Amino acid sequence: MEEQTFTIKQVAEQTGISEDTIRYYEKIMLLPQAERKENRHRFYRREDIYRIKQITCLKKTGMSLEAMRPFLAASVDSDSVHYPELVDQLRSQREHIMIQISSLQQIVDFIDIKLKEGRVQ
Repeated sequence: MEEQTFTIKQVAEQTGISEDTIRYYEKIMLLPQAERKENRHRFYRREDIYRIKQITCLKKTGMSLEAMRPFLAASVDSDSVHYPELVDQLRSQREHIMIQISSLQQIVDFIDIKLKEGRVQ
């Protein structure tokens, strides 16, 4: 059975990342260079889509593209015991996000109270 492949347009639609961004990630080597068909069009595999989703998730934590490199390299080796510093960094990122969530929840609670009271003062 032949492995399913995807065009850059399909990958962009599935990941919510623009085609230009996908090309940029290839250029800076966050993504491996896409293979090309005889017509020179790029094609991608499921693992490429998974990697783009990893990049998107790490980016949402506030991590820079450069800081992602070790995480992406380590993701190939699933044994986190080999990467204690990366685990610590992820825990730190998680704590930062939990603080942000708490702060946002306070705002939502305030808005809910004001809406319940029927006034904005």
